[in-house]
Amino acid sequence: MSTKDFEGRSVVVTGGAGGLGRADCLALAGRGAHVWVADVDEAGAARVADECTGAGGAARAVRLDVADPASWAEVADEVEAEGALHGLVNNAGVSLRLGILDTSVEDWQRVMEVNLSSVFYGMKFLAPALVAAGGGASIVNVSSIAGMVGYFSATYGTSKWGVRGLSKVGALELAGRGVRVNSVHPGLTGTPLLHQAADTTFVDASLRAVPDGRLAEPEEIAGVVCFLLSDVASYVNGAELVVDGGLTSGGLYHRILTDLEEAR
Repeated sequence: MSTKDFEGRSVVVTGGAGGLGRADCLALAGRGAHVWVADVDEAGAARVADECTGAGGAARAVRLDVADPASWAEVADEVEAEGALHGLVNNAGVSLRLGILDTSVEDWQRVMEVNLSSVFYGMKFLAPALVAAGGGASIVNVSSIAGMVGYFSATYGTSKWGVRGLSKVGALELAGRGVRVNSVHPGLTGTPLLHQAADTTFVDASLRAVPDGRLAEPEEIAGVVCFLLSDVASYVNGAELVVDGGLTSGGLYHRILTDLEEAR
């Protein structure tokens, strides 16, 4: 496979100013894509766009408030003016580690807008540009392992399950128009979103349940995103791809066995 297999293709990445979004942008630009670095942080998006072009790729920063339909409509107009769109990565998200009783109504609405409604807006507003690609376009919605299991955060867990379900609706609806839709479910990944709290207790305890024994690198998740956007995944549609070092498949028993070993 050519290392420039995305040449001539245009991809929008939300939350592109940092974390997983930045890794996605750099990986795509490195493989020849023209990347739309979309983020509410205009300065951060511009920096990442410069990184992409400095590394030999092509990129354009664009302001996008993913929770605002009007902002999506503006970005869609800009994208359509440049031609067809071949990929959309709905990556932007926020986290809140609170249960039902401790979550305010305002926090619930905010997280749902950023994590879930934004995915709906992205697929709705950018669908015409993706369909205009004439086949082979792809949407990757970034969910989480919190969208695969029961999770302790009312907002984050619910929103990520919603992303998983909405991706399947999109796959069903858009397949006949030449657009594939899949969801990616990262586990513990070394990004600012995971490390937003100064207290590392949660991360340290969680790592004890990861059979691989480490955090994922953002570039590892970006590689999976690129796979789903590429022609290699041309028959992958409506799937959820878990990238978590074995956490959801065997983390419970890994931790039990580890604890038993340490107790000897």
